[in-house]
Amino acid sequence: MPPRSEEPRRDAEGSRRGSSRGGPRGVSPRTGERDVESGLGGISDARAYTPRGRSIREGGVSGGAGRAEQRRTPRSNRSQDPFRPALQVLDGGRGTAGRSGGPTRRDGGTGRVTVTRSVTDRTPRDEPAVTAPRRRVTGREPRRGDRPPPRRRKPPRPPRLADPGRRLRLGTALTLALFVAVGVRLVVLQTVDTPAYADGGRADRIKTVPLPAPRGAIYDRDGAALAHSVEARYVYADPTRVEDIAGTARALSPLLGMPASELAEKMKPRKRINGVDSQFEYLARGVDIGRAKEIMALKLPGIATARDERREVPGGDLAANLIGFTSLDMVGLEGLEARFDDVLHGEDGQRVFEVGLGDLAAPIPGGYSRTTKAKPGSSVVLTVDRDLQYMVQRILSEQMQQVQGSTGAAVVLDARTGEVLSQASHPTYNAAKPTASEPTDREDAATSFVVDPGSVHKAITFGAALQEGVITADTSFPVANGIRKGDTWFRDSHQANGRRMSVAGMMAYSSNVGTIQIADKLGAERLLDYQRRFGLGKPTEVGMPGEASGRLLPLAEWSDSSHGSVPIGHSVDATPLQMAAAYAAIANDGTYIRPHLLKETIAPDGKRTPAAEPETRQVLSPANAAALRTIMEAVTTVEGATGVGAAVPGYRVAGKTGTGWRLVDGKKQPGEVASFIGMAPAENPRYVIAVFVHSPSGGGGQIAAPAFREMMTFTLRHFKVPPSTEPAPRFTVFP
Repeated sequence: MPPRSEEPRRDAEGSRRGSSRGGPRGVSPRTGERDVESGLGGISDARAYTPRGRSIREGGVSGGAGRAEQRRTPRSNRSQDPFRPALQVLDGGRGTAGRSGGPTRRDGGTGRVTVTRSVTDRTPRDEPAVTAPRRRVTGREPRRGDRPPPRRRKPPRPPRLADPGRRLRLGTALTLALFVAVGVRLVVLQTVDTPAYADGGRADRIKTVPLPAPRGAIYDRDGAALAHSVEARYVYADPTRVEDIAGTARALSPLLGMPASELAEKMKPRKRINGVDSQFEYLARGVDIGRAKEIMALKLPGIATARDERREVPGGDLAANLIGFTSLDMVGLEGLEARFDDVLHGEDGQRVFEVGLGDLAAPIPGGYSRTTKAKPGSSVVLTVDRDLQYMVQRILSEQMQQVQGSTGAAVVLDARTGEVLSQASHPTYNAAKPTASEPTDREDAATSFVVDPGSVHKAITFGAALQEGVITADTSFPVANGIRKGDTWFRDSHQANGRRMSVAGMMAYSSNVGTIQIADKLGAERLLDYQRRFGLGKPTEVGMPGEASGRLLPLAEWSDSSHGSVPIGHSVDATPLQMAAAYAAIANDGTYIRPHLLKETIAPDGKRTPAAEPETRQVLSPANAAALRTIMEAVTTVEGATGVGAAVPGYRVAGKTGTGWRLVDGKKQPGEVASFIGMAPAENPRYVIAVFVHSPSGGGGQIAAPAFREMMTFTLRHFKVPPSTEPAPRFTVFP
């Protein structure tokens, strides 16, 4: 069987065949009457529906001629409903008989049954198939009715649809990536960034309370406290919470010992540099704990106390110029407090915790809290003896009362160790209340008092001459009443009138002429070298901050007169401590030991660390040092000698007096500096004491030697040094 064409079948006249075989739709093929009951055409009419919504064959006339006349073009039936055939199909063949046995009706006139089928029209088997005549191609324009039907275009190839599996896989991958990114971010937030977010609001609730580290103490050589810290309280105000400034100030004034106006000024609201209201202002520091409790009992709004530290100096002015003082924050400002601040000052701790705001300004239970313990500072043990310091300081002060407006210094050294047993200054001050004193009263005269030593320097000249073999203990030569060096005359107060004088006599009467003659034989270069060996020209580094170094005159700056002034102690800058250390070298068999104040340090755990060994060097031989000490004994034993007033009953004393000037910035000050430096017992010295007194109005010479005598007497008895068993030798001044 040949395949059925997709084109609608046509009759002999070229018309498409309708749904009924004998006539137009809706008309009975036998009676010619419209099938009222059926009303609508079948599926063939729908198939004949053109793209414009009209069937090619419309009308109700049966027969071939009728069909030709009733043929309509697609545009000839605009008045009819274009969607009617389709609606007939969608209506399901209502009123027609379909294949499934739809409803039928009988013709009332003939009794025949009229059946309307909704099937595709086919050619009856008993009728021959009619084929449409082939169109001939001629040269004329085909007529409208002769035009071939339009060629059906090949439908466009449908677009290639996306692979749904591929889309599903891509969507799944994107979803998983999104979840991975979210998961990673959550992990970061929960682990890495947790502290930052957790601390985001904590700053507003955090309060920090410092925990001051106790400052180390300063002890004397026997462990007696010269300065130490005690627990105290500080009182502060929160200006933002003080309700009645005037009333609060009046209530605190008698308890703090401060004017109410001063307290009110501190409690006034103010802003910090960053523009934030101040919530903390000190009212008082170092308040006693009992007094702080009285203040807190008043329950004044905005007033509170906290732990503090107060530096106490039990002796008041005892060794005040030596010890120094601290600030309210326990920072060393002067003296040994400043010098050993890094040792004494510990590491402060702190307590950081969360508090509420407003009326709930109290630690939050279970909130953030972290405490860093304070590390106490170490303590230092000095070589100073407290009892000796007290007596030396008292004697100096009493002697200085004889001259007004004067400055004095006294140093006691252990000749064998170089330890500073006492270092006193006048004037002094109360180290517990330093602000009430003048800055000049707080200076340590022993290390900052620069003087032109004068005749006490002659011991260095004689020692260098002995060591270099220029003289011996028995040397003597004629001494004139004066000698000229350059444009300067140098004269003696005790004139020899050209007689032969022993070196002991020259020392006893402090002969300038005899000393200059010895220095001429020694030479300027060797004299300068021995000045350095005895420790002049540089700081002793005893431990005092701001210690003066003194100055030696370089050879290039020597003039003709310098050959006369330098040997007798002029044109030389030195401190009392430097000169005392030089004499200690003579007392210690010619061995120089750098003086020092620090004996040991005590760590917070109690561990003791001795101080480093001091620098030592040999300056004189023991024999020459002993010979020099014997020569210097003449100063306290020869009748009419300059140092008779320094003699200590029962003990042999060797020493030297001096008269010089005080220098400030290299300029000579009014008045004179009288001094005495001596050692005892002379046969085996234990201690060296130096006393310097600057008096603008003079009279210092009457103070230095007696002050030395009292100080040395107490020192020898304090340390239980037995008296000398042999008397001092007898000296001949003019052999």
